[in-house]
Amino acid sequence: MVQRPETKTFRIAASESGTRIDKYVAETCAQFSRSYIQKLIEQSYILINGHRAKANQRLHIGDEISINLPLPSPISLAAEPIPLTIVYEDVDLLVIDKPAGLIVHPALGHPNHTLVNALLSHCPSLAKMGDSIRPGIVHRLDKDTSGLMIVAKNSSAQQYLINQFKSHKVLKSYLVLVSGKLALEQGVIEAPIGRDPANRKRMAVVAEGREASTHYVVREYLGNYTLLEVNPRTGRTHQIRVHLSAIGYPVAGDPLYGVKLAFLKRQFVHAHRLGFCLPSSGEYREFTCELAADLQQALRFISESPPESRRL
Repeated sequence: MVQRPETKTFRIAASESGTRIDKYVAETCAQFSRSYIQKLIEQSYILINGHRAKANQRLHIGDEISINLPLPSPISLAAEPIPLTIVYEDVDLLVIDKPAGLIVHPALGHPNHTLVNALLSHCPSLAKMGDSIRPGIVHRLDKDTSGLMIVAKNSSAQQYLINQFKSHKVLKSYLVLVSGKLALEQGVIEAPIGRDPANRKRMAVVAEGREASTHYVVREYLGNYTLLEVNPRTGRTHQIRVHLSAIGYPVAGDPLYGVKLAFLKRQFVHAHRLGFCLPSSGEYREFTCELAADLQQALRFISESPPESRRL
């Protein structure tokens, strides 16, 4: 099959009028880096009402934005000496503590400096696995989510682990800070999740979405914030952030669904516990990792600050 260029088209709503085109594309197409967006504009791949866009151009109600994506060049993965924090390793797999800011695998606009590049440096044999872009990857964490991830080191282990995720046999537990005091100390959020019809960058609770279920338990109250332990029973995109926002307790530091905070530069979501069966023996094992340093600092700030400064 001949691969054809992809075109994305958007119509500007009243709430988006006055936004710069580069900012609009960055917010609408989160998978693109700022530098990649600049290249698209400079090379006339982004049009406003059929005319070449300028990076500082402001948008108006009803403008039609066309993003004509060039065919991607084949990605050739290279090993990069990016440090990894390895929690566990055997012949079949790695359990790593992924730092916030690290993308899991190469994608359009992010061809390198990913977790996969780091893994190839640590375990060169991954290059021999079938998936040329995601060797060993069995699940993902958002770029700005820190914590535990499993990576398979061979194809049989990869399929064994993928099957566990598909059958919901993997324990996934996150520490999440939300804005507000969640009075119900434990509960289950069950609401379907799909693409937000008003904003393609976001997911939302929508009637035609896919079934999603999230269990939570309150760990601690901190002023006007609540620290939760959250167990998603399904694995929808942005599930935890969407569900908590939907019940009125948005994730702290989350610029997309939650509340921005001066003392926290990303969403307070940390994958702190993983439980699954090892491919080699079938033995069930659980692994944990401490909160990332920036999240620990955020908790200290909230605990030590006077109430009037905690919302900064």
